[in-house]
Amino acid sequence: MSFEWPWQYNFPPFFTLQPNVDTRQKQLAAWCSLTLSYCRHHKLYTVDIMEAQESPVFNNKNIDRKLSTDAILTVFEELRKKGNLEWLDKNKTRCLVMWRRPEEWGKLIYHWVSKNAMVNTVFTLYELANGDDTESEEFHGLEEWMLIRSLQALQTDGKAEIITMDDGKGVKFF
Repeated sequence: MSFEWPWQYNFPPFFTLQPNVDTRQKQLAAWCSLTLSYCRHHKLYTVDIMEAQESPVFNNKNIDRKLSTDAILTVFEELRKKGNLEWLDKNKTRCLVMWRRPEEWGKLIYHWVSKNAMVNTVFTLYELANGDDTESEEFHGLEEWMLIRSLQALQTDGKAEIITMDDGKGVKFF
């Protein structure tokens, strides 16, 4: 399945942050939505700023337009304010993109556990994110850092406990 670009993507002014405050807010909202949708479609969790400018999401070669690094940083700052992005370094060169927040992933995982009558079952993190049983689930292939955060959210709610096992970490659902 190919990614569907929004109409703005082929509109050259979209690639220049607009000076009017109202227009700019709508534009930033559209960029945030596009960035999260693109990352979700391609299952991207980590983004490097220098690579981002050459990425198709910020560089439309069909109309020969690309978003500037400063504008990308503005979009990323907006995503950070909304809780969808965390910087990995002080220089803001790499970031984690959370197209779903840990709490949302936790709910999806717990729904799957409940639906399959696996409450009171212990899983390794590998089984949960990469096992055959979860292949058709949206959380299949979830990166370990996000999986752990999702399980921590469930642990806070009393629905799971992260445990240390001989060969790594696991989780028990309640």
